[in-house]
Amino acid sequence: MNNQKLCLICSISILIAILTCSSSAVGTTISSDDDFSYFEGTCFSKAIETQKNQSSSRRRSPSVPPSSLDCTIWTKACSDEILNLAKRPENIEWLKGLRRRIHENPELAFEEFETSRLIRDELDKMELNYRFPMATTGIRVMIGTGGPPFVAVRADMDALPIQEAVEWEHKSKVAGKMHACGHDAHVTMLIGAAKILKSRQHHLKGTVVLLFQPAEEAGNGAKQMMAAGALEDVEAIFAVHRVVPGTHTVPVDPVLAASAAVISLQGIVSREANPLDSQVVSVTSFNGGGDNLNMIPNTVVLGGTFRAFSNTSFYQLLQRIEEVIVEQASVFKCSATVDFFEKDSTIYPPTVNDERMYEHVRKVAIDLVGQTNFRVVPPMMGAEDFSFYSQVVPAAFFYIGIMNETLGSIHTGHSPYFMIDEDVLPIGAAAHAAIAERYLIEYG
Repeated sequence: MNNQKLCLICSISILIAILTCSSSAVGTTISSDDDFSYFEGTCFSKAIETQKNQSSSRRRSPSVPPSSLDCTIWTKACSDEILNLAKRPENIEWLKGLRRRIHENPELAFEEFETSRLIRDELDKMELNYRFPMATTGIRVMIGTGGPPFVAVRADMDALPIQEAVEWEHKSKVAGKMHACGHDAHVTMLIGAAKILKSRQHHLKGTVVLLFQPAEEAGNGAKQMMAAGALEDVEAIFAVHRVVPGTHTVPVDPVLAASAAVISLQGIVSREANPLDSQVVSVTSFNGGGDNLNMIPNTVVLGGTFRAFSNTSFYQLLQRIEEVIVEQASVFKCSATVDFFEKDSTIYPPTVNDERMYEHVRKVAIDLVGQTNFRVVPPMMGAEDFSFYSQVVPAAFFYIGIMNETLGSIHTGHSPYFMIDEDVLPIGAAAHAAIAERYLIEYG
């Protein structure tokens, strides 16, 4: 892979395999999520509904002075101006306050009602038009001329069912729920970008669409947002992330048949795949029988995941997994069905960065944080529903580094000890804004 034009591709799918001798059964959905991309720095339309400010006592977002530069032709000075706006002390405090309010009140997929309300309150203060609801709690904001070109930036809002183990002043107040994947920061950064872009509307040579999306964590919020019109007129889309299936068969003995299937599945990658083309097939659950150890069960259910870095390899794996399970079951006089839960949209295609959009983000990143703070990271075996957007329009998905050992910001996403270095918030806000504004100038 050419490191200078890295196209990250990551995927995940869940399958349930059921082996049975007497009757068919229905598998239950298992879901999983991780993240990836390539931008890493230092620790670093009319509205369908607009909501009035609910309380005059709420802290108002700081004003942003209008730009004095002519950015008709983009220069580093334009990037510097955006970064300086984001780093104004009052802006930093405002961003941290937003992020902490969201962090204290995490909400799971399609339950982001208060998070959505907070976002809309901030948008109302900025006097921005937006469309709501989309996909239950989602929001679509438009800033600029209202005409083409249209470029989108997305932030995901949902939290995870994890008990936070970090002891700090703004720890999650909701038992068993936590923003352990940084979505509180994603939302904050995009709100910050909205304020910057609002102040620079006179520079915008088109329209920026900001998408606040529910249910990224295996809830397929992206697909529901798209179905509701999130990508209407959109030519390209960007998003940021922080960095630091089953079968049923009928025995004679379904345990023996399922065991053989598990072993045979391991040969798909080790014996059939190109060793230079990374792939994963993992059986992660094996369930059958009950407490009676003297009786062979009628049914065994396997569950697992498979991942690949290209669509071709992905669908080859899908085909071979089903073939191996069904054929191995027949060897032991069992029948098998394989459910990849495609109707439930638990198959996430690879997230592939468009080369031009990658190059666009690279230039913006280097302008903002310098060449030494921009890195190309290798592809990762994770999953992101941003991939659904990338199948429709050119897209780029990137990272912002958050590691800070002093603050304890050293744990990976989905850890109960996950912690964010809030100094990255203005960097993220500036990155979102610069990516969008510069895109309109250079690709309009």
